[in-house]
Amino acid sequence: MRDVLGDHLLRFAGFELDLPRAELRGADGTPIKLRPKTFEMLRLFATSGGRVLSKQELMEAVWPNVHVGEDSLFQCIRELRAALGDERRQLIKLASGGGYLLATEVEAAPESDPAQAEAARPDPPGEVAPLPPDEVAAAPVRPRRAWFGLSRQATVAAVAGLCVIVMGLAVAAPVLKPDLLFRRTPPRLAVMPIADDRNDPRGAAMAAEVTARLTDGFAKIQNISVVAPRLAANGGDSSAASAASSDYELRGELERSDKSWTLRARIIKAATGEVQSVVAASVTADEADAQLAQSRLVAGVGHGLARRLNEVLESRAPRPQAAGASAGGDKVAVEQALASINQTTRERFGAAQAMLQKALSDDPDNLDIAVALASLQLRGIQMVWFSPEEAVAVEARANATLEQALRSKPNSIPVLEATCRFLSATNHFVESLVTCAKALSFDQWNGSALYLIGLGQIYLGRFDDALATFQQADRYDTPPASRWTWLLGAGMTYALMGRYEEALPWLQRSIAITPGTGRSHFLLAAAYQRTGRLEEARATMQEGLRLRPGTTKLNVSPPMKNASPVCVAAWDRVVQAEVDAGLPEQ
Repeated sequence: MRDVLGDHLLRFAGFELDLPRAELRGADGTPIKLRPKTFEMLRLFATSGGRVLSKQELMEAVWPNVHVGEDSLFQCIRELRAALGDERRQLIKLASGGGYLLATEVEAAPESDPAQAEAARPDPPGEVAPLPPDEVAAAPVRPRRAWFGLSRQATVAAVAGLCVIVMGLAVAAPVLKPDLLFRRTPPRLAVMPIADDRNDPRGAAMAAEVTARLTDGFAKIQNISVVAPRLAANGGDSSAASAASSDYELRGELERSDKSWTLRARIIKAATGEVQSVVAASVTADEADAQLAQSRLVAGVGHGLARRLNEVLESRAPRPQAAGASAGGDKVAVEQALASINQTTRERFGAAQAMLQKALSDDPDNLDIAVALASLQLRGIQMVWFSPEEAVAVEARANATLEQALRSKPNSIPVLEATCRFLSATNHFVESLVTCAKALSFDQWNGSALYLIGLGQIYLGRFDDALATFQQADRYDTPPASRWTWLLGAGMTYALMGRYEEALPWLQRSIAITPGTGRSHFLLAAAYQRTGRLEEARATMQEGLRLRPGTTKLNVSPPMKNASPVCVAAWDRVVQAEVDAGLPEQ
């Protein structure tokens, strides 16, 4: 039983905030993981007495003596809302004059409750004292009376039997599951200082910033802990010291040429030196925005390394392969098919679908292929490349596949991405936001997840949030194959906000990357129409109709099930602009 320390345990909206333990718990008592800065912000809200806390006050309290931008504040707010299931912003509210408040009653837990009083009473004469806490934790959960209602002899016998059971489970645990009895310590990753090959002040500063950003990014991953390497004394090499204190190491080098910065990084298994993954990223050296260059360098390597680390941690014992099937061949089929999942045309979509269907028929029990096929087909639903009847069947199969996959691999990034896409394609936008947030908790640089979050925010009528999300994805620019999606998302959001001039460059860049979808052309035609570029509007609309013949006012907008009235009204205005640009009404 946990120790409750008077008003140090706060309760609100079904949650418990344990200040001494720095822990947030849900209604069922399960801890909800928060980064230290995010927890500190929640503590401030919970102890503020319901008053509005200004942005400046929050930043000065959470990041004392450190200059940070509002992006850090907004990230903590987003994390808090995700942890509290507050997608509708009913708990953490933005005040009209700026700042935020926790809009619910916060109560201090009482000093004790009846269960604690029962536990504190001396044992009646002739009865056995309760088991120590560690033995109670291992014992089956049962009502207190079931223990203390027994005779002394029966209780001793029960405890003896329990010990035999626990010992038996301890012996069997390696066979059944390594963490059946004991919670494993999360794997530890040491982010080593990024080396600068030229040793000039600019390179050293860039390397230090990249190291800090990588450390912060990996520290947000739920199922690992990030540790600082122990440097050897007298300037010695840190390799041996860090290997003793970590399971994995992240090492890298930053190189600068006349035209570019290049960051190469790898994750190494500390005990063996085995390289788990190697990723490189480059940006132009004359990038005017230094922070953007740093962001893209870190995201370029962080995204790839985080996915590979997730794959390593989620891997299971190899299962038997079907006759003629090979694990390597399956992986190649999945990678080839999904390489164009975002940057695709209808023809490429059909080819990728056929490839995955063939791979799955050769190995029908391969869950990875089934998840990849579901993810691809859900993209087809989003692009309206299935008939209504086909879409219903695809949704049913995808739902069954993803339910099985989530039971098997609840923390797998590809499974979470596919589930997020499923929820988005079936217009379950609040659930999609929660699932995408979990995917980001394993890879904060995941542009595909950010795009789906932005899409959900659009349908919920939260256009400002959606725009910020798409712009964040653009700052990360990972994976590059998905780039056109968040460019389209930003252009779409500007159009829905009536800011057509600002929509133009985003839509133009999106079409330049992926010109074959048609839907982007309809939005661009609307933007041209509303900015007075009427000839360009007509020509763009004709190109869109060539790519998507049969499109009319009745079917041009996406499904509006579960969309907010704000979103529906905005789409109606955009569709009217498309009609004015030449979209047939019927």
